[in-house]
Amino acid sequence: MFSRTENFSQYIRLYPVVTFFLAVNILVYLITIIPGIGDQVRLVGIGNNYLIAEGEWWRLFTPMFLHGGIIHLFFNMFSLFIFGPELEKIAGRMRFLTIYLLSGIFADIATFFLQDLDYLHLGASGAIFGIFGAFGALVHYTKHVLPQLRQIILPIILISVVMTYLQSDINTTAHIAGLIAGFLIGLSYFHPKRIARWKKR
Repeated sequence: MFSRTENFSQYIRLYPVVTFFLAVNILVYLITIIPGIGDQVRLVGIGNNYLIAEGEWWRLFTPMFLHGGIIHLFFNMFSLFIFGPELEKIAGRMRFLTIYLLSGIFADIATFFLQDLDYLHLGASGAIFGIFGAFGALVHYTKHVLPQLRQIILPIILISVVMTYLQSDINTTAHIAGLIAGFLIGLSYFHPKRIARWKKR
């Protein structure tokens, strides 16, 4: 289910929304490592709770496209590359788009309200955890139909949550908030009655 066998052109054609987010995150990271310009981009976009409180509301959106280093970027984009396509295929392009963006935004909003004013944060992990949460909702509705999905997804979610608390310099608030947001959105999108309406179209 989560093994990727497509070639480059097939991947782009089959999963355009995932490809778009991969490209944007990588492009933004490349911009942030350009001397001079990169520092300015990071300063303008990083999640800064004090500046958000001062009215810079775009910082509830921009942090999900910034990363603190190549390792940070790699792990988030690897998760998106592996797990994103299956969710985009199941949910559809626009629903996947909303799961990703709303989970990321909710993660940043939760960080603003639950962390101190001097807290700084960046990264796509809130949106990535939203993908895991949406899969969790799908497992909830299909646990008797797709037991193999349950066997794969639940350990991944559990390990991801545990690692959130074991690693340092991790925005645990964003991870958990993104997971919850993705789960709640997934409960709406994957409800059996809504699935039945999709099939009738």
